Amino acid sequence: MGKQLIICDCSGSQQIDTTALSRATGIPCPKLHSALCTGEIEAAAGAIADGEAIICCAQEQSLFEQLAAEIGAPAPVCLDLRDRAGWTADTGDTLPKMSALTAEAGLPVAAAKSIDVISEGVCLILGPAEIALAAAEKLQDVLAVTVLLNETARPPMTRAFEAVRGRLKRASGALGQFDVTIDAFQQLTPGGRQWGWSTPRDGGQSNCDIILDLSGEASLFPAPEKRIGYLRGDPRHAPSVADALLQAAQLVGTFEKPLYVRNQPLLCAHSRADQTGCRKCLDICPTGAISASGDHVSIDPMICAGCGSCATLCPSGALTYDAPPTDSLMRRIQTLATAFLGAGGIAPRLLVVNGHGGEMIRYAARYGTGLPANVIPLELEALNRFGHAEILAALAAGFAWVDILLAPGIEQDVLEREVALANAISGEKSALLDHFDPDALSETLFGAAVPTALADVVRPLGNRRQITRQAAKALTPGTAVLPLPAEAPYGAVLVDTSACTLCLSCVSLCPSGALGDNPDLPQLRFQEDACLQCGLCANICPEDAITYEPRLNLADSALSQVVLHEEEPCACVECGALFGVKSTVDKIVGMLADKHAMFQGSEAARMIRMCDKCRVNAQHHQENAPFRGADRPRVRTTDDYLSKRRDH
Repeated sequence: MGKQLIICDCSGSQQIDTTALSRATGIPCPKLHSALCTGEIEAAAGAIADGEAIICCAQEQSLFEQLAAEIGAPAPVCLDLRDRAGWTADTGDTLPKMSALTAEAGLPVAAAKSIDVISEGVCLILGPAEIALAAAEKLQDVLAVTVLLNETARPPMTRAFEAVRGRLKRASGALGQFDVTIDAFQQLTPGGRQWGWSTPRDGGQSNCDIILDLSGEASLFPAPEKRIGYLRGDPRHAPSVADALLQAAQLVGTFEKPLYVRNQPLLCAHSRADQTGCRKCLDICPTGAISASGDHVSIDPMICAGCGSCATLCPSGALTYDAPPTDSLMRRIQTLATAFLGAGGIAPRLLVVNGHGGEMIRYAARYGTGLPANVIPLELEALNRFGHAEILAALAAGFAWVDILLAPGIEQDVLEREVALANAISGEKSALLDHFDPDALSETLFGAAVPTALADVVRPLGNRRQITRQAAKALTPGTAVLPLPAEAPYGAVLVDTSACTLCLSCVSLCPSGALGDNPDLPQLRFQEDACLQCGLCANICPEDAITYEPRLNLADSALSQVVLHEEEPCACVECGALFGVKSTVDKIVGMLADKHAMFQGSEAARMIRMCDKCRVNAQHHQENAPFRGADRPRVRTTDDYLSKRRDH
């Protein structure tokens, strides 16, 4: 059988027109159920066994997945229609919204890329002796425990686990591969009535799979909650210590670590010739997973927590989110908009949330007024991956407004920057919602004015920069140039022509090819669409002649090269060939003629105005030529040797 919708009205608590929904989605719905998870469980089993069933109930997803495993069928797609559309105080038509959610649920899911992480349960416990030793006693049967005590701690009289003494100097890594360095390192020396410690030594090194930090001191790592394998518990708060012990006990075995970000170093605009340009990913990474590696950056996949901030801010596309890929997210956005509008909906609004926001929506539906009929939720694993390009793609696809619901643990400044950039391009059509109360969220959404959506929708394609340009042209027809906030990844390079000497250092360093030269004439050329505003050209310019103007140029001229600065070329006084810049040669003549030992006299000074070939030739033939060596010796022949023998 093909796809089919298995719909449950949850004991009659929601109204669903299955006939209209089937017609709008093109997916048959055999029957409207009321107790699919209890009295009608056999119907669910039959649909799961047939395959390709979309079960419109997310509350009992684990039950349906367990049922599929029991009958040997693939896990079904579970779609939450009830909390996101069915349970609402809005009396408007919910069919367009249900159609959109159903269409999105039917999209293929991109296979996730991951690597295996092996943890054998080697655990290092830090903290005061009374807390750390008690924790070790609880974990000694499930983990290979070592307790690091401070330099004054007395030796524990047990060999059930390892105990050492010293100061933790350094720690690095993540689950399965932590490396630690310990100064004043001492091992336990059991024997006699009183056990002791070995002679202390600095620089003791070891590794472990898990670090359980019960010290109550500053974290060993940035963003500790995102460092897998590093667990913290407050020694003054027994429940937090118990939670940390429970988590540690479960970190044994082989785990799949997603590869969140794809790195293409050749596109990176971080550095060239020891000059630093873009640092956005380095400055924003909360876990410190990104480091400079020559002219580009590298990412430690074990430390990366997949927040998506680096990929959102990367101006060149060197870093792209890959779990799932960007085009998968764009497809979800466009599918939601297309299905909503196709079912007769008007002016849809997109509400972007993560797992925390999804839970708020469920609470708002069960205990409050739910979501308006025109608000379509889009739940993502990484909220920070939804940047200006995604906002603009949604608006161009037909959404009238985009809201992003903030959540704990995200980099809010990234979203603030991206929303500001999107609004500068689209004209205030997106916002951040800072609500932690489901009722406040519903009240804000129900009280919002309904904006006007784009009449002629478009479906932008390509990378994020290309999508931004296509969407901006659709959203702002007739506009040539849009001013943008500072640090935007789009803009123009401005050159002070009175200071520029056309040395072309900027051209040699430009990572995107936005700056170019003319091999036949002294020109500095610029293609605005390719400019990343990375800062490399301004940093390398010896004359400080380069500044930037953040803007988005939608004119066709931005796609081709224009001349920023040009000067008259210098013609060789000997052969007439063009070389260099005439004004620069004139300056050099003024600085060197009759002022430098090599250019005394008119003939010597004349060589400055020659091309390379003529200058070398003139220097070779001049009197006292600096490059002329001694006369070459005459080639000796056989007759020379024979005549020499006759002479003797």
